[in-house]
Formats: sequence, C-alpha cells, structure tokens
Amino acid sequence: MELHYGDSVFSLELPPARLQAVIRAAVPAPAESPEEIVRLALAGCAETINTFNPGERVVIVTSDITRYSGSEIYLPLLVERLNGAGISDNDITIVIALGIHRKQTDHEHERIVGRLHRRIRVVDHDCDDPGKLVLVGKTANGIAVELNRQVVEADRLILTGTIGFHYFAGFGGGRKSVLPGVASRQACMASHFAVLNPTAGSGKNRRAVTGNLEGNPVHAAMLEACAMVAPDFILNTVLAPDKRIIAAFAGEWQQAHLDGCRFYAERFAFPIQAKAELVVVSCGGFPKDINFIQAHKSMEYGSQAVQDGGVMILLAQCRDGYGHPTFFNWFRFNDLDAFEAELRRHYEINGQTAYATLQKAQRFRVILVSELHPEEVPTMGLTPARSLDEALALAEAMLPADYRAYVIPEGGAVLPVFTD
Repeated sequence: MELHYGDSVFSLELPPARLQAVIRAAVPAPAESPEEIVRLALAGCAETINTFNPGERVVIVTSDITRYSGSEIYLPLLVERLNGAGISDNDITIVIALGIHRKQTDHEHERIVGRLHRRIRVVDHDCDDPGKLVLVGKTANGIAVELNRQVVEADRLILTGTIGFHYFAGFGGGRKSVLPGVASRQACMASHFAVLNPTAGSGKNRRAVTGNLEGNPVHAAMLEACAMVAPDFILNTVLAPDKRIIAAFAGEWQQAHLDGCRFYAERFAFPIQAKAELVVVSCGGFPKDINFIQAHKSMEYGSQAVQDGGVMILLAQCRDGYGHPTFFNWFRFNDLDAFEAELRRHYEINGQTAYATLQKAQRFRVILVSELHPEEVPTMGLTPARSLDEALALAEAMLPADYRAYVIPEGGAVLPVFTD
C-alpha cells in the first residue's frame, strides 16, 4: 500500500501474518460534487443571508494553510450567495484565523481563497498587535477574551472551516474559528491551559480528549468566547482522507457544529478490540505533515492503537520544521513532573504539545521519518529515520518475532477507539 509523506509516497508491504488491520475511515463517496454539497448547505442559510443589507460590513473567517478545509471551493460559492443578497465585494473581508501561527504568503492566500484572490480583501489575523485586538469579555473561568477588531466590529460575521478530531478540544471547527482562531496570544494560551487540571501535579483533564465535547473545559471556554461575537452562521466542511468535501454543515453556529461533529464521529472512529505492538502511521501527506505540531495530531490519534512498550513509526515530512520557534526548547525537560510544573508556571500552547509528545515517547517507542535534523529528534525522546525502510529495520530490532501491526494511512483523520 502507499503511504503519503509530504507530496510523495512510501510503499509498504507487511507479511499478512503481521498485519492486524488497516485502519481507515468508513467514508462512501457522495453522489453530489463538492460544489453541490456546499450549495445545498448554504441553501439552508438562505433566510439568514436574506437579512443581510447592502452596505453592511461582512467578515468571513477561514482557516490557514495548515488546516485544509476546501476553502478555495466554498469561499467563492459563499461570496456568490452574499453578492446575490446585495453585498458588494468591497464590503467583504476574509480574515485568516491564524491563532498564533505564522502569517501566510501571497501564494498561500491564493490557495486558500481560490478564484477570489485579488478580488476580495484578505487579511491575516495578528495575535500580537494590541491595536488590532479588542477585549469583549471574560469567560467563567477568567479568560480575558481579546479578539480581532475587524471580526468584533463587523456588521455580519460568518465562520468557516472544517470539522475533524482535535486532541484536547474534542473536535475542530465551529467555535474554534474565534478562540483560538482570531484571539490574542494571551487568550489562546489561557484557553488551552484549561487542558490541565487545576491542582498542580494532577496532569491533564480526562475530559479534554479527542472526540469528546461533554464536560470538556477547553470546548466550554471556546463556546463562551464565540458567543461573545454571536456569528450570524457557520459553514463547516467534512473532508474525506483524500481531502474531497463529503459533507457541509451550515446554519446556527452551535447546532450546525454539533451536527457536523456527530456526522464526523460516526465515520472517522474505527473500533479495535486489541492494541498492537507496531503501528505505522502516515499523517496523510501535505499539509497534515507540514510541521511537527500539525503531525502530532496523527501521533496522538494513532497512539490509541499502540500497546504500552510497543513501537510507532510516524511518517511526517515536517517541511516547515517544528511549527513554532519555541516548541523544541521545551524538551530541555525530560522528566514529566518537572515538565508539567514548568508548563503551569509559563504556559505555552506549544509546550502543551511538547508535553503530550514526551508522554507518548515515554509510553512507547516512536520512530520518526521526517526532514527534521536527526541529531535533534532524540532530544524529543524519538528515534530518527530518513525512510520507511530504515524505520522498519529499526522497528524489527525492537519488536518480538510474532508482533502484530496496524497501518493507518490517514492518521490525521481517523481515530482508533479501543473497546475491551
């Protein structure tokens, strides 16, 4: 079988006796084209769109290049609907929800907005510019919610993106376009800090996990922040592993998101009855392996299928390196208790991802196939390799002769769910 790596592929053949299963999402091809799927979803928002008035300032929030959402397909169709309601191009602004990510290049803007490039104004959110932020309130747990001024001051606000699993917010999409998408760095950090239990040394909140919204403190903070700007509606896609749009959910921002999360969970959770000694995980190629922070999602999901003490091979090109300049610095801690203590003193989102990486590296062995510097990878507790063949050779030396393996070709999309 072929496993994607950046823009290329590795071929993998395991002896049938070793292969326990190939873990894939159950995603039948839809009868409609992606364009038809989006148009049908938007048709359900016709009543809301018809309340928009000419001259009103409309802001559309959409994802950055690290979170492919089909935006080059749905944004032109959304603008078409707005034009039909009398909203001119000059009154529409697309804000890229960078959170704390880097600014996008002009080429990346073109990839995000498609044929709207140079037609509709596109701006990158800046989490560090106080002049472009405004305080809109505080959440119940004390998070000061500072948001993008253009988003707050818009006459009409539409959130767009894609729904998928998120390793501690439960699911992406919906409210996440606001916090952390267009929030200040401080608000982003504070909302993600909710992943930790209040008491020092007590670790991560057990409800802040992949695929769970109920009682999830990170999700709750995001909901509160989103309610402060009261979006007119959302448009969220669901993508097949090959990035084709297979569904779209549009409408009232909370209900449409919940509907999309239920749809996603039904199709992208894969039940397993036993964990394996070896799990080979591909993130699914670019952009899901654009950097290590993005690739960690596949590592997290795939970890649900690995036996303690087993081996994971993670294929993640990481052409943009780690994803943030402070990420690697966190691995000066190799003791989890000391790491957690420092994370509580000086919380960073990237530190939380580093902490989760080290937790897994100490629970089982991870062989990372990437373009990261091989002398740096062991500092993260991982074993470097430059090819899948090299990784398999390293894994064979770590495994029992009768090992069983799972292969996950689209690790960024599917969640193994262990049912004992």
